[in-house]
Amino acid sequence: MNRMNKTIAFFGMMTMAVVMVPSVWAQDSRWSSEDSAMVARIHDHVLGQGGCVEDLRVLCKEVGARLSGSPEADAAILWGAKTLREAGAPEVRMQTVIVPHWERSDVERAWMRIDGGQAEPLKISALGGSIGTEGQIEAPVRVFRQFEELDSLGADGLDGAIAFFNRPMDPLMISAGGAYGGANNQRSRGAVEAADHGGVAALVRSLTHALDTFPHTGAMRYDDAVHRVPAAAVSTVDARRIAGLLSDGHDVRVGLEMGCILHDDKAQANVIAEWTGTEYPDRYIVVGGHLDSWDIGEGAHDDGAGIVHSIEVMRTLVALGYQPRHTIRVVLFINEENGNNGGKTYARKAREKGEWHVAALESDAGGDAPRGWAIDATDAGTEAVRAWRESLVDYGMGDLRRGGAGVDIGPLKKEKPADQRPLMVGLRPNSQRYFDYHHSDRDVFENVHPRELKLGAAALTSMVYLLDRLEYEALGTEDE
Repeated sequence: MNRMNKTIAFFGMMTMAVVMVPSVWAQDSRWSSEDSAMVARIHDHVLGQGGCVEDLRVLCKEVGARLSGSPEADAAILWGAKTLREAGAPEVRMQTVIVPHWERSDVERAWMRIDGGQAEPLKISALGGSIGTEGQIEAPVRVFRQFEELDSLGADGLDGAIAFFNRPMDPLMISAGGAYGGANNQRSRGAVEAADHGGVAALVRSLTHALDTFPHTGAMRYDDAVHRVPAAAVSTVDARRIAGLLSDGHDVRVGLEMGCILHDDKAQANVIAEWTGTEYPDRYIVVGGHLDSWDIGEGAHDDGAGIVHSIEVMRTLVALGYQPRHTIRVVLFINEENGNNGGKTYARKAREKGEWHVAALESDAGGDAPRGWAIDATDAGTEAVRAWRESLVDYGMGDLRRGGAGVDIGPLKKEKPADQRPLMVGLRPNSQRYFDYHHSDRDVFENVHPRELKLGAAALTSMVYLLDRLEYEALGTEDE
């Protein structure tokens, strides 16, 4: 081949290579002036006219705590549908979900005796799913940090005592979420370990870095192969005191009376708002949080904030006259806290219908100021989002890390084929105060900063807009 023919062939190959590059790279390798203008408009609208703060006030103060199966959760579902319609959602519907119905009951008290003295009140919070005590129980307390310490005692080593698990969240970890995860198994499995070693109950140190007097509840589970014993959390202040007394050689006994009830499962619903896309009506971008909360506090940060963030996405894009390319769904999931049946049901129904979710976003990390995003995607999808880093930094949300994007959207990763799994993104607010409130009486409307809540809503709306601009042929999430 002569030099001229080689030159023609080379440029022909280069032209073909350019054509074959997925359009996502041509589109999202830079932040366009159009994108800059739209993201600025989104922030202006949410900060100036957004309704998320008032939405959160109503959800917290007029509906309140809303554990799956409860009448308050029923009320929250109706409120969510009404609020989405008022936000301008073209279509709102319910998706039936069967949820567990556990009730704490009005009977919940505890006491402590030191060296055989008078009983003094001890504040507790039954863990979600715990059985009741069927009257009163009182027993000596043994303290542990790791399950291996129990194993060293043998099968009946507790000999009728209460196992007290006192492993703090690691204060040296920068990620509060990582510290929470490192201490969580004592809450989720503590009752099983206590019963399996001859114990009559489990007490657990609350999962928070804060030193305060608020017990934090949360989900626990049983093992069908091990008999069931009740489980409750104590505050970090009381945990420190109990551990100190035992360390000093005192005899500590704790009494419990809990009337917890596990009712039959109940039908409730995910709330789904849908806005059909103009170019890809059969490709879906889903954004949401979970509508249920624990039954103490008001569920303001967990996850009222994520709910009102998601509603604000619909309200803002409608108000700005945006026309989505892909079909956008806002989903208010039910039952994340004690089963995730809302997320599982949504994903199962999507698979049955053959729906292709190109992207999924979740806000379930509180209402504090946004810092960035957790990205669960292929290398191509991750780089597509990271290409916006420089401009996202200007809005305080440029920390882009790979990791879990959210519990509710997680089941969507099971979609097949692998290249049609959604690009998944989770909002990451500042996490350092989140576990001060999490699952406790402190998780109330007053502990959410209005401006930080609005910034989170603007961040989530901006990311939905940006993801709607992508092409998805080469994107998705990795194989598990």
